[in-house]
Amino acid sequence: MARILVVDDDPAIRQLLTDVLEMDGYEVSVAVDGLAAVREVQAAGPDFVILDVMMPGLDGFGVLTAIRGLPGEPVPVLMLTAAAEADASTRAWAGGVDYYLAKPFTADAVLDLIDGVLAGQVPVVER
Repeated sequence: MARILVVDDDPAIRQLLTDVLEMDGYEVSVAVDGLAAVREVQAAGPDFVILDVMMPGLDGFGVLTAIRGLPGEPVPVLMLTAAAEADASTRAWAGGVDYYLAKPFTADAVLDLIDGVLAGQVPVVER
């Protein structure tokens, strides 16, 4: 069973993603902020990370930088953002994100992407 880490400071989004992923058979852990997310990636080694951009403390870009600095095979990361700033996606791609979705998103779009990546049907960005 694949392990998914959901990182978002919005409890409604965390719950929605957790429910959908668990119904699809994934093991889900959550982090409510960036520092907890980095600790969880180091401790649990998830197979996939869903990462919000705008969070208090360490934002999603900081988390992405920390994750990409870890040794070993890079974990696929999907960034979700409501950020209206035009350079957010450029900054995410430059930071090494694999996938990027703007909010609002559908749970099915997230699930289809994760299913495809973990089944080897959707390629992970080459670094």
